[in-house]
Amino acid sequence: MWQQILPGLRIKIFLTVVLGLVYPLLMTAISQVLFPHQANGSPYNGQRKVIGSELIGQSFTKPEYFQSRPSNAGANGYDATASSGYNQGPTNKKLIDRVSAAVAQFRKDNPDYQGPVPADLVTGSSSGLDPHLSPDSAHAQAARIAKLRGASTGAIDQLVTGLTEAPDLGILGEPRVNVLKLNLALDQKFPQKQAEVHR
Repeated sequence: MWQQILPGLRIKIFLTVVLGLVYPLLMTAISQVLFPHQANGSPYNGQRKVIGSELIGQSFTKPEYFQSRPSNAGANGYDATASSGYNQGPTNKKLIDRVSAAVAQFRKDNPDYQGPVPADLVTGSSSGLDPHLSPDSAHAQAARIAKLRGASTGAIDQLVTGLTEAPDLGILGEPRVNVLKLNLALDQKFPQKQAEVHR
């Protein structure tokens, strides 16, 4: 009996050590040496503190900042430990009511914008943590931000265009703008008194 059990037990112990300890430690060491920024969560540092990550969305509630996509991750949204979408179909009454309310709120907050409201401004991503907006969603907020920042709408639009990322490898995904990078650039180019990008 032991002649049959021992080989399997030895293989299990060997694979546990190699795949459960050696391989993860080796990959962690390689990533820390070759890609330290990405391996540590792609953090953005403000004045001596981390203010966010370029990979995880966060809430921006002040009207002088670009607003992120809605999030259902965690109790208040944007909780990286509770990634989740809304999981509601297009005929779901809760989804229809929530999107209708979001559209109405967007129109109230952005009275100078008369075009159709981009879908990603009123619907969450499947993870609830998407750090990007479509360029159309950023341009739709430009007039409000320009007014509050004392800048021209054209200057804000130009900032958005300058920070628009192309699809990966030119074909994967859609053009997008990282909201945290955009708001940091706003504070740099069009500062306000006591502006705080994190909130």
